[in-house]
Amino acid sequence: MKEFKLDNNPKISTGFSVPENYFENFSAKLLQELPKNEPKVISIYQKKKKLLFAVAAVLILALSIPIYNALISSNNELDNTSIENYLTYQPNITQYDLISELEDEDLLTLNESSPADNTIIEEHLLKEGNLEQLILE
Repeated sequence: MKEFKLDNNPKISTGFSVPENYFENFSAKLLQELPKNEPKVISIYQKKKKLLFAVAAVLILALSIPIYNALISSNNELDNTSIENYLTYQPNITQYDLISELEDEDLLTLNESSPADNTIIEEHLLKEGNLEQLILE
């Protein structure tokens, strides 16, 4: 085989040529060819913003419902019938104990809130058969 030397053989041209001053004018020419309207850039965070707000709202709601229920159940007030039943069936409490705990304001509210007239009370006492026992107490 023959020895091949690059320096001795004639060189073949590539067929590509660069115009004169191409690299000096390239940046100015490129800026002229760019479109004047820049496309709108939408970030990934903007697309998922609604989803993040929805997740946050669900979490807040999920955490606030048990707290709200705990507050409601701890603030249950006793109604009048349960208090009356408790006082009626307690053998240790006498009417004198109850009277000693009442204040003037409580007595005024009891008088204002009771719709019973004397006639209604008298009719009830007449219908009751144990009037003497009530008087003795």
